[in-house]
Amino acid sequence: MKQLTLTAVPDFPEVVPGDDLAALLIDALERSGLRPAPGDILAIAQKVVSKAENRFARLDFVVPGEQARAVAVKTEKDPRLVELILRESQEISRMRPGVLIVRHRLGFVCANAGIDRSNVPQPSPEAETVLLLPADPDRSARQIRARLEAHFGAAVGVVITDSHGRPHRMGTEGVAIGVAGFAPLWDRRGEADREGYRLQHTEVGVADEIAAAAGLLMGQAGEGTPIVLLRGLALPAADRPIQDLIRPEALDLYR
Repeated sequence: MKQLTLTAVPDFPEVVPGDDLAALLIDALERSGLRPAPGDILAIAQKVVSKAENRFARLDFVVPGEQARAVAVKTEKDPRLVELILRESQEISRMRPGVLIVRHRLGFVCANAGIDRSNVPQPSPEAETVLLLPADPDRSARQIRARLEAHFGAAVGVVITDSHGRPHRMGTEGVAIGVAGFAPLWDRRGEADREGYRLQHTEVGVADEIAAAAGLLMGQAGEGTPIVLLRGLALPAADRPIQDLIRPEALDLYR
């Protein structure tokens, strides 16, 4: 019988810059009795990774450039925020009043370069603070995975998740922005279906599917459950980057 279980790790503490995130994870898992087993996957919300890595930015310290001021007029956004978005981006994909969608420097397309204010402590009304995505989510995932394996003696997978909107669909959904321990793209081409037909084009974005499933427990508001343990997938171990999920420009018909 196939079975997949997802368990939100309870009582995870508020993360602040400089925290040893792997140590916090290990402590939370030990306290909850959720000892990872080989093949388990830990989904970790981007926000706690960014907080530990001090990816905060205060808007009152940002000086917007000419492009940021021009884009801010078109999007009706704070020019200081737009400046941060442009610094984190390769290019602008779409913009209109209230909307700025960019191609992030890591390759994926998302609103506001993933920069967010939700669940970010504000020191004062004058010092509005936002949170950027991790500088290198794959590296963050690898480092956490290594610490978990050293402590628990089990090779696990790690997915760092974020929430993105999607073209042609309403609502946000969990997506993977960093991965370690397994291939984020599951290539099933050449496999046979039940009728003997050989699959020609089937590649599964398994890291995104894991992120979306974990998002059901993580939530989007004040749930306070940024860590989810998944058991039952038994994916083969691999060392592949999250960029495997980025559609090549030549194949991106909507670019």
